[in-house]
Amino acid sequence: MAIPVLTPDQLDAQASQLHDTQAWQSIVSGWELTAPEPGPPPAPASAPAPTPAPGRQPSGWRSLLSVPVDRLIDDALRTLPAAPPPERPLPGRLGAVLPDRVHAWRRVGQGDLRPSVHLGYARQILAEWGWQNTPYRLRNARGARCVCGALLTAHRLGYGSPTTVNRAGAWLITELRSQGWPGLIGPWNRAPGRTAADALALVDAAARRAAAAGH
Repeated sequence: MAIPVLTPDQLDAQASQLHDTQAWQSIVSGWELTAPEPGPPPAPASAPAPTPAPGRQPSGWRSLLSVPVDRLIDDALRTLPAAPPPERPLPGRLGAVLPDRVHAWRRVGQGDLRPSVHLGYARQILAEWGWQNTPYRLRNARGARCVCGALLTAHRLGYGSPTTVNRAGAWLITELRSQGWPGLIGPWNRAPGRTAADALALVDAAARRAAAAGH
């Protein structure tokens, strides 16, 4: 299975281009606002109270049901969150420094993910394999990744499609814009004084933002 040769710099540029599109701005605008749930219309003030039919007693809680129980159960099940993808531990420290082609088998049979889930795997890579900010490339000699490198590595380990990687990057840029950073992810990643804790916090915030928007 061919692995895209996208570099962190290229991913950064593509994510920025996606973020600047009108379609993306329509996605992120109002992401933190939740519309009120629709409720039943208020009953008229003058409406008389219902009178039980002669010879019949109220049936308690059953009289409140306006739809079959089976339908209520089906509706409740549909509102439950989707089951998380099965957990697969990262390869060990040796896996962090091996060429990506060695891990190509992990993509076999894997479906796509939401960007928020992809960001969660990128965070796991940064936490377990380490974060690095110079030089700006996929990984350093110890196998540590920059933020964009972690996104690409998550994809190459089988977590998410190339489209998902771009969308996850766009969510990172969206979060950076909310924090007042006007540039790309790479310059933020290697800014003087940047720490691994900063990188993890950024990925966490972007994942929460994406999840709140249903992504």
